[in-house]
Amino acid sequence: MIRNPESFKKFEDDFHRSEKRSFDQSMMIFTALWNEAVSLGVLPTEDPLEGIEVDIRIAKVLHSCSKKSSPG
Repeated sequence: MIRNPESFKKFEDDFHRSEKRSFDQSMMIFTALWNEAVSLGVLPTEDPLEGIEVDIRIAKVLHSCSKKSSPG
């Protein structure tokens, strides 16, 4: 049992930042996670456009933030 989740999260974040992975390693991890999700029946979703409205709203917010923060 984790007694201090904030401390553990910081440890995890620091650990992941210190680990440098190549593109091939990253793709291998992604592929393994994708295959696990498929075997669990989570992916692919039945409706590929499910949740697209949320994605579009997030993209709009990020786009507006990048325009405001850029110099000039």
